[in-house]
Amino acid sequence: MVAKLDSLSSSEIRALQEEVLHWKQKKGALILAHNYQVPEVQEVADFVGDSLALAARAREAEADLIVFCGVHFMAETAAILAPGKRVLLPDLEAGCSLAESITAEELRAWKQQHPGAVVVSYVNTTAEVKAESDYCCTSSNAVRVIQAIPEDREILFLPDMYLGAYVASVTGRKLHLWPGECHVHAQIRPEDLRALLDQKPGAEFLIHPECGCSSSCLYFAQEGALGEHKVHILSTGGMLRRARESTAREFVVATEVGLLYRLAKENPSKVFVAAQPEALCPYMKRISLPKVLHSLQQEVHEVRVPPEIARRARRALERMLELR
Repeated sequence: MVAKLDSLSSSEIRALQEEVLHWKQKKGALILAHNYQVPEVQEVADFVGDSLALAARAREAEADLIVFCGVHFMAETAAILAPGKRVLLPDLEAGCSLAESITAEELRAWKQQHPGAVVVSYVNTTAEVKAESDYCCTSSNAVRVIQAIPEDREILFLPDMYLGAYVASVTGRKLHLWPGECHVHAQIRPEDLRALLDQKPGAEFLIHPECGCSSSCLYFAQEGALGEHKVHILSTGGMLRRARESTAREFVVATEVGLLYRLAKENPSKVFVAAQPEALCPYMKRISLPKVLHSLQQEVHEVRVPPEIARRARRALERMLELR
């Protein structure tokens, strides 16, 4: 099936969802979906979450077949953490600009410039880069990972420079930062936030640490420039928790716009506004219901990681999960 989702009627979408659920049961498959997936795909998933939660679910999976609705590095992570399971990615072209910003060869060269340094890689990296790393982290536990490393150790943090700058500010640790960025989050700039600060004086601001505005927001908050505004720099999982627990009625959300669907679904009486409505990841949106169905029916697009790469990368990923 190659129909584009946006060309389907609501009844056709429901029929596709029912067919996906039928084949999921028939195959005994587990469907995992990232928070940035389109709503129609989120609705057929067994579990929707951020990178850390999805990695944990993959490791604990009982199903022999996992359909991963996310991007390639996430499916690789699932394959590494769930050896013996088959991990399918409905579209093998669902990549990640941040993961592509550093190669294993570039990391090896960087390590040679800093012998003995501890390498902390954001989970948004290839399996080959993870294999060259000492720790992996996600935005939800990056601070804990850095705090677990002895203070006398030199640290290389990669590849997201905005997340790295945020972690350095929170922990007070000096980090060598790789100059990488997520092209979606990088386009959320300080000026976007400043304009909304004036327009929505009663709103809470939920900001992903990958955003280009995160470092400046920390500075503005420390200087008192944000006034009475409540600003929280959080992972997507942290944003979901904050929205549930807060008494605020309106939130400005600075991350990929796919998260707003789940935020609104879980909090129907609250209002969520995208800080940058154009912050949309084209890679995440490559996964569609027709592709999920095709992958399930034919058991195609398996993601495999060479055993030696998987063995070395698993060490860094297990450390990430120990510190969640």
